[in-house]
Amino acid sequence: MTDEQSPETEPMPETPADVPAEAVADPQALDPTEIVEADVEYIEEAPRERPAIPGADLVPDIVLDGDALLDAEARAAAEAEAEEAAARAAALAQDVVEETQPIAVVAIDLAAGARYTATGKRKTGVARVILKPGTGTYLINGKTLEEFFPRETLQRVIRQPLEAVGYEQRMDVVARMHGGGVAAQAGALRHGIARALLEADPNLRGELKRRGFLTRDPRVKERKKAGLKKARKRPQFSKR
Repeated sequence: MTDEQSPETEPMPETPADVPAEAVADPQALDPTEIVEADVEYIEEAPRERPAIPGADLVPDIVLDGDALLDAEARAAAEAEAEEAAARAAALAQDVVEETQPIAVVAIDLAAGARYTATGKRKTGVARVILKPGTGTYLINGKTLEEFFPRETLQRVIRQPLEAVGYEQRMDVVARMHGGGVAAQAGALRHGIARALLEADPNLRGELKRRGFLTRDPRVKERKKAGLKKARKRPQFSKR
């Protein structure tokens, strides 16, 4: 037999020291798992204890789902808004009560010849007012208050200064008016009466000022602008 036909001898694998001799003698009896298990040492573990759940003794709160939560939030918001509206209404009612109550300390000379004059303005209306002792009548451009100002709201506005000092039945008002409309003339007349009361008693300034009777209303109609229909109104724009 030649060298080419002679079978090559394969090297024998090294035998581990811990492998039994009978396993080496019988290669089919060699099991890798047995070799691995021979090297592993098993350690018995202590039984695992389940940890205590924190808060397990507490009673859970009721958790609302989506719709119920939204309803609860809406109710809470509505209640808060109602409380705020009630507070505003109470404050407004308190202010109204304070404004309707007459001023406590008033010292106006009501002698027979006493005359107190002043000029009031509102927009373009001008009122020249004379206050004198009387029974509470109004004479405006030769007419009574009801004839010159048929609107009850304007009548209440005009009577406010004398009602504030408690002299609505003890003084007469004579006024000459020009310019403006009915609302402007009513505001001008109230302004003139308040300024005439200030001439009668300078100590009334603080209370009349607080109630807004001495403040000249600066609001007027804004002038028309060139190229516009009114102060701000523009002609209609057409692109084509």
